[in-house]
Amino acid sequence: MNACAYIGLGANLGEARETVLAALAALQTTKGIAHCEHASLYASDPVEATGPVFVNTVARVETTLAPICLLDALQAIELQHGRARPYRNAPRTLDLDLLWYDGINLSTPRLILPHPRMHLRAFVLRPLKELAPDLQLQQGSLDSLLSACSEQKIWPLQDKATPTP
Repeated sequence: MNACAYIGLGANLGEARETVLAALAALQTTKGIAHCEHASLYASDPVEATGPVFVNTVARVETTLAPICLLDALQAIELQHGRARPYRNAPRTLDLDLLWYDGINLSTPRLILPHPRMHLRAFVLRPLKELAPDLQLQQGSLDSLLSACSEQKIWPLQDKATPTP
């Protein structure tokens, strides 16, 4: 049986745009993922982090993978792109976050669903709204949550554009 999951993608080191696009292609060919579509690419300033501007998007996948197995697949893609975790919120070549999985609540040492900070991040909410405008999170509607983080800079990336405000 297929489950619907939303995955946040971001990068701010190296060729961030190309890395995010390569990660999207990897998701499409991952065993256990039947369908993958994504929102537009956005640039955003780091939130509670340092480093260059991020390139972000959100993907919606239909998957037969259980949440932890999907997390394992996401972390394998991160490693293929040189992801290191030297400290919390370090700049990164690629970050794949399992944001939401079929509406379930889960809390394990490795995975919390829904993602515990997604409602605080414009770089997650804005592309998520493209894919699921009527999605209701426990904390409220995507519109109300976006309004609450309106001070966070996020802007759409044009084709072949460099991330500039």
